[in-house]
Amino acid sequence: MSDKIKFEIEFVIQSSPQMLYQYLATPSGLSEWFADDVNSRGEMFSFIWDGSEEEAKMLKRKSDEFIKFAWEESEDDSYFEMKIIVDEITKDVSLFITDFADEDEVDEAKMLWENQVGDLKQVLGSK
Repeated sequence: MSDKIKFEIEFVIQSSPQMLYQYLATPSGLSEWFADDVNSRGEMFSFIWDGSEEEAKMLKRKSDEFIKFAWEESEDDSYFEMKIIVDEITKDVSLFITDFADEDEVDEAKMLWENQVGDLKQVLGSK
């Protein structure tokens, strides 16, 4: 098993942190942009894409700030985290993504996040 590479990407989102958080931390919000369908039972979230299901455990969350998941299938310490950052001066809201991918898949993983966050921006009416 190869070690995964940690990567981070940031997106400016025109939304309040409270509204954005609802799309990051609730099954109904996540199913609007991240997966075809999302279900949760306590800390366990089921993400469904094209009929295939992936389980993730919610590791941590802080309301209106961040949520962190780990895929059940992963055999390492990798996780994905979605953090909301508000610039103190401009009050601009950013979504900061931390994720892991195999070395030869980092660019592909970043493109996937760019597409997913593009969908999120559409749902939010953000540019």
